Amino acid sequence: MAKFLIEVPHDPSPVGCARAVEVFLKSGSHFFTHADWGCRDGVHKAWIIVELGSRDETRRTLPPAYRTAATIVQLNAFKIDEIDEFLHQYKP
Repeated sequence: MAKFLIEVPHDPSPVGCARAVEVFLKSGSHFFTHADWGCRDGVHKAWIIVELGSRDETRRTLPPAYRTAATIVQLNAFKIDEIDEFLHQYKP
């Protein structure tokens, strides 16, 4: 499984925020009922981290109205030995 960060923008109006939150909460999906929101700080987006098989599978899990506008980023972690080896290749 891969880990993905999903960023979902929505209409910044008060009603737009409420409707987006409502859709996510009523989706019944554990992923979306635990989304983090930036609305109270003026950033009208939701963020969710999921572990799924692919970017396409991740997009399909979104409520249909939000699939097109969502940004999906595959996340990874690095270990110091990986970076050391990489940087060693590029020493002048």
